[in-house]
Amino acid sequence: MTPVLDAVRAHLRRHFAAQGLDAEPDSASVTFLGVERIDVLRFGPIGNQLHHVSLGCSRHPMGDPAAAAVDPVRGPRAEVVVTVRDTVPTPGLARTVAVLAATPAVDGIVLAADALIDLGAPLWQRPAGLPPFSAVVLSPGAIPDLELGEPYSPVRFLAATPISANEAAWARLKGVDALREAWRQDGVDVTDPQRVAAQPS
Repeated sequence: MTPVLDAVRAHLRRHFAAQGLDAEPDSASVTFLGVERIDVLRFGPIGNQLHHVSLGCSRHPMGDPAAAAVDPVRGPRAEVVVTVRDTVPTPGLARTVAVLAATPAVDGIVLAADALIDLGAPLWQRPAGLPPFSAVVLSPGAIPDLELGEPYSPVRFLAATPISANEAAWARLKGVDALREAWRQDGVDVTDPQRVAAQPS
C-alpha cells in the first residue's frame, strides 16, 4: 500500500471511530486488467447503515489520460462511498464500488460532485419486481477531506447515490439538483436498498 492509501485508511478509521465504530472494517479486494488493485472497506453497521468505501482511487491524481503530460503528483484525488441501510443483502455492491473507483484509471473520468456515472449494469442484485439501480449520482460526502499537504491535493470522499435508469434519464434532462429536490419532496430515503425508483414529473 502506498503512503497516500495508508493515510486514507487511517483517516477513515478515525472518522468511524469517532462515531463509535472502532472495529476493523470488512475488506474485499478487486482487480481489473491493467488497473492497480482497488480495496473496498465496509464500515458498520452504524445505526442501521453500512458504509462501503473504496481504497485505491486516490492512489494517483485524476486527470485526462490522453494529455501530453500527466502530473503524477498534482490533481484531484477521491474515493467513493456508497451508504445503504442494513436491511437486505446487496450482493455485488462491493465490486460496483471498485468499478466506480477504477473509472478514472479506466475511462479517464474525473470523479466530482454532481457527476452522473452510468455503469449500464445493475449495481447489485435486487428482488424481482424492483427495477435495478444502474447508475450513481456523486455528492459531497459526510467524511471530511483528507489534507495531504503540499504539493498534493486533498482526498475527497464522494457519496455515490444509486439511481435507476429512469432517474438517470430524468437527471440528464432536468439536472441532478432537480432529482435531489424530487427526492426531498417525496421523502425518499436514498439509502434504502429496496426503495422504489422515483418517478419525478
